[in-house]
Amino acid sequence: MIKLRKVTIHDLELLKYWDTKKHVIDCDPDDDWNWELELNRNPEWREQLIAELDDRPIGFIQIIDPYEEETHYWEKVEQNKRAIDIWIGEETDLNKGYGTVMMQLAIETCFEVPTVNGVLIDPLKSNSKAHRFYERMGFEFVEERQFNGTSCFVFELKKPTDNRVNMKNSGLIIKTKE
Repeated sequence: MIKLRKVTIHDLELLKYWDTKKHVIDCDPDDDWNWELELNRNPEWREQLIAELDDRPIGFIQIIDPYEEETHYWEKVEQNKRAIDIWIGEETDLNKGYGTVMMQLAIETCFEVPTVNGVLIDPLKSNSKAHRFYERMGFEFVEERQFNGTSCFVFELKKPTDNRVNMKNSGLIIKTKE
């Protein structure tokens, strides 16, 4: 069973190691997460999580309030949104459905906040596999945008009016807390 837990400074070496993995670099080639500093900070606008499969770390999720985030990475963005960064750490854990479950858990976490009406994600323009994944999860293409000089596609999953997140084409449904 996959569960999420808060990141701690004890995850430092694991996160730095995952940052060296080719599949992680390919999805986020220009970012330096500055883990030593960031793992010791807990701003209210951010949640950093480790996904574990039977207590074994398999991936990382960051959920931010892009309106409140201090670097203004998302530039002009509406209030009441969340943005997600997500990756699987080890190559051997890819293509097993773990990313789908991790994303479902992240989406559920986002929509637990009653005022949140949409979730944003910004995969690289060149990452067509990620585009298909997010579309299967119910995200819709919004626009192409440059982030720090890198071409990305912005996708959004809007909060459903019936209080369920329906994962298009996946057969999976998450019921959010009322």
